[in-house]
Amino acid sequence: MDTKQLIAWILVIGAVNWGLVGLVNMNIVETIFGASIITKIVYIIIGLAGVYKAYMMVGGKKK
Repeated sequence: MDTKQLIAWILVIGAVNWGLVGLVNMNIVETIFGASIITKIVYIIIGLAGVYKAYMMVGGKKK
C-alpha cells in the first residue's frame, strides 16, 4: 500500500466516523478506544491526512 492509498483509507475511516456521529450520535473511534490518548492520536492522524490531501489537491507536486 502506497502513501496515497493509506491517506485515502485514513480519510475514509474519518468520514465514516463523522457520518455516524451525525446520523446516530455514535462515535466509533471513542467506542473502540474510549476517551483516551489513543483517541486523540487517531483524530490527529485523520486531521493531518486531511491537511496533506488538501495540500496535494491545491498545490502539491504534480506527477
